Amino acid sequence: MDGILPLYKERGMTSNDAVFKCRKIFKTRKVGHSGTLDPNVDGVLPICIGHATKVVNYMMDSGKVYQGEITLGFSTETEDLEGKVIDRKEIKQQIPTAQIDEKMQELTGTMIQIPPMYSAIKVNGRRLYDYARHNEQVKRPERKITVDYFKQIRPTIFDPETGQQKIFFEVGCQKGTYVRTLAVDLGKKLNVPAVMSDLTRLESGGFSLEESISIEKLGKMDEKQLAQVLRPASHALRKYTSYELSDEEWNSIKNGGFLTPQNMHYRKREVPEDKLVLFYENRARCLYYYNVSKKRYQPEQMIDLV
Repeated sequence: MDGILPLYKERGMTSNDAVFKCRKIFKTRKVGHSGTLDPNVDGVLPICIGHATKVVNYMMDSGKVYQGEITLGFSTETEDLEGKVIDRKEIKQQIPTAQIDEKMQELTGTMIQIPPMYSAIKVNGRRLYDYARHNEQVKRPERKITVDYFKQIRPTIFDPETGQQKIFFEVGCQKGTYVRTLAVDLGKKLNVPAVMSDLTRLESGGFSLEESISIEKLGKMDEKQLAQVLRPASHALRKYTSYELSDEEWNSIKNGGFLTPQNMHYRKREVPEDKLVLFYENRARCLYYYNVSKKRYQPEQMIDLV
């Protein structure tokens, strides 16, 4: 079987656990996920199966939407509730909604983010969390991220007894954004320690939470039902223009051939598209890009040549 599965990853399950379980259910080793979800986070985790594993990187480039909760008043070493508390500051009175909105707005757009020490990013061949667990210091790489929006979705709650305040948020962001770091950075802008205390991924890879399917449900499906829940690999390439190959073109393409705009059997344009998804018999076979200097389309990613 080939295709993309909009999996609902439950809390307590790692992304690699999800891949392992899908390998057993779909009876193939060719399974990959399109972006890690922490074990304490639930939500949409697109899984690529079979030939669709060739488009994992394109899935990872898509935008994501999260909803969650930020607690002001303390912070942890992991930036979520899994880690040891490293700072506390009692909040004496409620931080106004307007002030929170203003600081959230300051954390939108393109900016530089330093990922948390407890993350899977590699530095000198080792994961950052490995350095953290051994109490070793290492310079974390700066990353350019884009946050499309960051907003409150319901009224903030202040608890005078604990000296803490909760913010309920939704964020839309692009590849590489650490939402727990965004929560910590919001706290810094409000001059209080903060932690991401709850998170769910609502959208990823063009799939919504409502479309996603749990491992439990998948385990009860027969082979025909499993095939029906898979989306074609072309779903990951939907932002590119598609082109249906003729029989002659297909014979050339599957043997490593190129396409030139003047010889294509249709879609002849003065200005060629940057990339084309090439279809044959209604299946995405490969992604070609336009080489300006050579004036031809050539392979960027082969997907399914069978």
